[in-house]
Amino acid sequence: MRPSGRKLNELRPVSIETGVVKHAEGSCLIKVGDTHVLCTASLEEKAPPFLKNTGLGWVTAEYGMLPRATNTRNRREAAAGKQSGRTQEIQRLIGRSLRAGIDRVALGERQIVVDCDVIQADGGTRCASITGGWVALRLAINRMLASGMLTSDPIMDHVVALSCGIYAGQAVADLDYAEDSTAGTDGNFVVTGRGRLIEVQMSAEGATFSRDEMMQLLDLAETGAASLVAAQKAALA
Repeated sequence: MRPSGRKLNELRPVSIETGVVKHAEGSCLIKVGDTHVLCTASLEEKAPPFLKNTGLGWVTAEYGMLPRATNTRNRREAAAGKQSGRTQEIQRLIGRSLRAGIDRVALGERQIVVDCDVIQADGGTRCASITGGWVALRLAINRMLASGMLTSDPIMDHVVALSCGIYAGQAVADLDYAEDSTAGTDGNFVVTGRGRLIEVQMSAEGATFSRDEMMQLLDLAETGAASLVAAQKAALA
């Protein structure tokens, strides 16, 4: 039934290669099927001005897509002179998601910026960015702990994300572009390693959905999230 031939609950193959950028405190290349995202985490030794003298740190994110990440060329947003609303919404989601897994007191008054650059897009780029962004963040924190910059680990839990939706009348996990572009219902689920929900984005794209269908998607997200956490752990082992 699915264009890829996958089972309803089957995720695309996931690989996470770490240490791919020489200068970043943390980096990885995450591949979720044909969606590939380069994630880097960069340390800034001061917090944003609104956090001055609060003792709290900050994690934020920036997101972008290369011109030929898609099947037709997209103009660089820098050339247009402004970011699209979609880009701003996605990078805020990434930042919120990663902050939910951080003890900002333990981080101290400093900021980590996670950059997520989509090299190739085939659906689920924001979800891959969150899953890979957490790995880059974890690596940056590891470096800070090893150097003595931090005395306690501010990361409280894993953070992963995946899309689930109603495609051809069935609840399916990890939509690729062929499914996402025609799904009746589309949802993005951000989940912790302990199975706690950070954020759920669900919308009826072509047809309304029932409470029962929503619960089916939540069940798929919970199971899929466990697989993504396992992939993160394997990459960091």
